[in-house]
Amino acid sequence: MARFASKLEGIETLYTFNDLVLLPGKSYVEPREIDLSTYAARGLRINLPFISSPMDTVTGSELAISLAREGGLGILHRNCSVDEQVEMARRVKRAESRIIRDVVVVTPDTTVGEAYRIMEEKNIHGLPVVEDGDRLVGIVTWRDIRYSDRGLRVSSVMTPRERLVTASEEVSLEEAKQLMHEHRVEKLPIVDGEGRLRGLITFRDISLKGRYPMASRDEDGRLLVGAAVSPFDLERAKRLDRYVDLIVTDVAHFHNENVIRAAAKMSREISARFVVGNLGTREAVLEVLSRIERVDGLRMGMGSGSICTTSVVTRVAAPTLYATIQAADALDELGLHGEIPVLADGGVRNTGDIALALAAGASAVIMGNVFAGTRESPGRLIAIQGKYYKEYYGMGSARARAKRAGLDRYSKPSKDIDEGVEGWVPYRGSVSDVVGELRAGLQAAMGYVGASRITEMWEKARFAYIPPQGSLEIKPHDIFIPG
Repeated sequence: MARFASKLEGIETLYTFNDLVLLPGKSYVEPREIDLSTYAARGLRINLPFISSPMDTVTGSELAISLAREGGLGILHRNCSVDEQVEMARRVKRAESRIIRDVVVVTPDTTVGEAYRIMEEKNIHGLPVVEDGDRLVGIVTWRDIRYSDRGLRVSSVMTPRERLVTASEEVSLEEAKQLMHEHRVEKLPIVDGEGRLRGLITFRDISLKGRYPMASRDEDGRLLVGAAVSPFDLERAKRLDRYVDLIVTDVAHFHNENVIRAAAKMSREISARFVVGNLGTREAVLEVLSRIERVDGLRMGMGSGSICTTSVVTRVAAPTLYATIQAADALDELGLHGEIPVLADGGVRNTGDIALALAAGASAVIMGNVFAGTRESPGRLIAIQGKYYKEYYGMGSARARAKRAGLDRYSKPSKDIDEGVEGWVPYRGSVSDVVGELRAGLQAAMGYVGASRITEMWEKARFAYIPPQGSLEIKPHDIFIPG
C-alpha cells in the first residue's frame, strides 16, 4: 500500500467527554455514603479529587487556601517571579497549622513602623521577638502597636519573655487550647529547653481545624499546596521545595528530549512529590517512566482546555479522556496503576466529565474554567449586561505570553504563535459553593454506577458511545428556560 495512504489503516478514534456516557449499574450504596478521597500524587492523599489548574487567572494563594480547606488541592501558577510564588506558597502554609514552623519574627530593635508593615503585608497579628537568631525574648501584637509611635522600638511595647505563656513541642492541641483559654491569650509560642523558639500555635488555627474537618492537610496540620514550574527552572523548584507538597511541571508538550532530560535532573534534586506533564500517549508515559528516576504523578491531556487553541492552530491533540486512558493502561502494564496517580487535565466542565475521567482511570481532575469563575480566583470581576463575569485566559495566549515568566512553557519561546485565547467566564460564587455542587454531583454519578469509592469506579464503570444527535436527547430539551 502507498506510504501515506497506509497511515489511515487502523486509525484510532479519539473519544472526548462529549462522546461517551456511563451506563447505570446495580448499586449497594447511597450517594452521601460515597468516599471521594484519593491521591494527588504518590502518597499524597486529598479528600476530594478536585485540583485547580496552575493559571494566573485561576490559582493564587487565596483560591489554594479555600480549595484545600474544602478537601481539594491548588497548584500555584508560575507566571510571576520566584519570590512571589514562594510567598504564595508560604501564605497557604501559614493559613492553618497545628504548629506554625515558618514563623515570621522581629528583633527588639525593629521599629514599630516596620512591625506594623510586616503584619499588614503578611496578614498576621502577632510577631515573636527574638535575639541571637531564635532565642525568644517577647511577643508583639497588633494591639500593642496599633496606636503606638511608629518610631519606637518593639522592645518598648512588646510583652517580655517573663510574662509570656509558652509550651514545649510535646503539647497537645487540647492542652494548648486550655492554656490559651486560661491565660486569655491567642498565641502560644513553642520553645525548647533552652528557650529557643521552635514554633507558634494560634487559637485561630485550632478553631479553623474544627471548622474545616474535610481539609487536605500535611502531617503538621498545614494545608496542602502544589506549585507549577518549568522543567528548565531548577532554581525555582529548589526555592519552592521547602514550602510545597508537590511540584508540577508546566509544559505544553512534555514528551520532548530536552524536557525529559531537564525533568530527570530536577527529580533528583527536590524532595517534594514530582508530577510530570502534560502528556498524551501510552508511548510517552512509558518512556518518561523509564527515564525519570522518580515520577509521583502524571498530568494527562493536550488541547482540550476551553481556552486552549493548540489543536486548532497545530491540528495536534490528545484529548483529556483519551490521554487519561492511555496513561492508565500504560501504568497497568507496569503494575503501577493506583500507585502513580493519573491527573486528567483540560476540558473538564462539570461533574459528568469528572465521573468520565475517573472511570477512565484518573485519580483526580485538574480544572481551570470551573475555578476561574469563583470569588477567590485572581481574575478581575466585571459586569456585562447585568451579569457578572471573571477574567480567564490561556497560558499560551498573547496576554499570558506577554509576561516574561510564562514564556518558557511554550518551548522557551521557540514558538512565535499564540496557543490560547482570552475571555470571560460566568461568576460562580465561592469555592465552597462550587465544590459543594461538584461533590454532590460526583457522588450522584458514582451512585448510579454502583461505586462506593474511586477505585471501584475503575472496575465497575462501563462506557457507551452516544452519537452527536443522540446527545441532544440526554440534555434538557423542548422547553424554554429563561435567562
